[in-house]
Amino acid sequence: MCGIVGVVSHGPVNQIIYDALLLLQHRGQDAAGIATSHGSAFSMHKANGLVRDVFRTRNMRSLPGNSGIGQCRYPTAGSSSEEEAQPFYVNAPFGITLAHNGNLTNADQLKIEMFRNDRRHINTDSDSEVLLNVLAHEIQQATTGLLLDPAVIFKAVSALHQRVRGSYAVVSQIAGYGLLAFRDPYGIRPLCIGFNDTDRGPEYVVASESVALEGLGFHFLRDVMPGEAIFIDNDGKLYNQQCATNPTLNPCAFEFVYLARPDSVIDGASVYATRLRMGEHLAEKIRKEFRDGEIDVVMPIPDSSRPAAMELALKLNLHYREGFIKNRYIGRTFIMPGQGVRSKSVRQKLNAISSEFKGKSVLLVDDSIVRGTTSREIVQMARDSGAKRVIFASAAPPVKYPNVYGIDMPTRNELIAYGRTEEEVCREITADALVYQDIDAMKRSITDVNPLLKKFEASCFDGEYITGDISRDYLDKVEYARQHPKVIMEDIVRTQLNLNLAQIE
Repeated sequence: MCGIVGVVSHGPVNQIIYDALLLLQHRGQDAAGIATSHGSAFSMHKANGLVRDVFRTRNMRSLPGNSGIGQCRYPTAGSSSEEEAQPFYVNAPFGITLAHNGNLTNADQLKIEMFRNDRRHINTDSDSEVLLNVLAHEIQQATTGLLLDPAVIFKAVSALHQRVRGSYAVVSQIAGYGLLAFRDPYGIRPLCIGFNDTDRGPEYVVASESVALEGLGFHFLRDVMPGEAIFIDNDGKLYNQQCATNPTLNPCAFEFVYLARPDSVIDGASVYATRLRMGEHLAEKIRKEFRDGEIDVVMPIPDSSRPAAMELALKLNLHYREGFIKNRYIGRTFIMPGQGVRSKSVRQKLNAISSEFKGKSVLLVDDSIVRGTTSREIVQMARDSGAKRVIFASAAPPVKYPNVYGIDMPTRNELIAYGRTEEEVCREITADALVYQDIDAMKRSITDVNPLLKKFEASCFDGEYITGDISRDYLDKVEYARQHPKVIMEDIVRTQLNLNLAQIE
């Protein structure tokens, strides 16, 4: 899960990109980076840490140029090494920088192809570096002369779509030419474009969420379509083309449940409105399962669940209270690496108001239950504060399956709902009762807001992987690689050496 942004302006873009990354900080807290373009040269700065910590005045001064890209990163492939902070850069054929949100499911295969056929070296474990080199190779293959034009660039993106599997929303720069953005043929990860009219002509921003555009004072133009490529040249002229053969729109349902900011609009659906609808549908289910008087008060787990909890309380005619106060200087526990860090951070992150719990039957509403660590701690906090009964409700269905498209939940045994019934999950989090949203109700919550959205990437809930290349063997390999990263790298190196020897013979 990452936040990406690309800007083409008539003035310096370093501050614009920095401000956009602050608005997208919720999408990744591990690392941040900016690459700007001036003439035919790039300037770049990236490091581990929050956006505000990575960039100082001296770093911003070293990022001149009227176009650029940026990313805030949470790693779901590769490692947390500073070397894997983005953007990435390659110097041939024209000099390209790239930032990527998503996850390639055939990255290992592509690494071997890069080495054996394309004569390109991958220096890190990051699938984003693989994606950059595929793009660079296909641009080189599509180029017949020394100059690029939009048709050649779009041809290269079409070839990339044929080779790459998985999810990818991309912003990139081609030295001396302009900014290129594109989205995978399934439209899994979000990407939108905004503009600003000036006396010198339009300026453009491409970003993961609409909130980044609006926060910068740009006007939302539209979402980038699945498989579509957008190219904005250095003169500010915009070109676009559909580069996939059979694109279909399948936005990630978890974006609406948790990942995106509520003030964003993704593929025509307001995230805030979809979360209100999740609360309505959840209220219908709770009404059927509990008698009047069994619940005294409804409380959200700040912040993502607040819209659903408020709407649920309204529909059930129950008191709504803020029983937990959030420390906003602690990161989002779902995207904190390491189970121990997550568990420790919960009580640092939330503080209970004891008077709101004492002697009451409390319905706690969270956006989802992934690993269960946070839920268990919160239930215990409610009991310690004097709650008579603790009922836990999830605005999302049980997370039973790994996500391989850019969300950090790849190991089945990490998921509390994997292989467990709802009653068993309830016991694990020590609640008195547990209510999950139904899958159809979750999807309907999004469709209610935008009826044009018919299909969703919801593999972590229903186990259906829309790219069609995910098997049990693949999931086993992902889990093994997560637990033994050095062994996997040794295997790749060994394969490359064997290929070398075979070519020599």
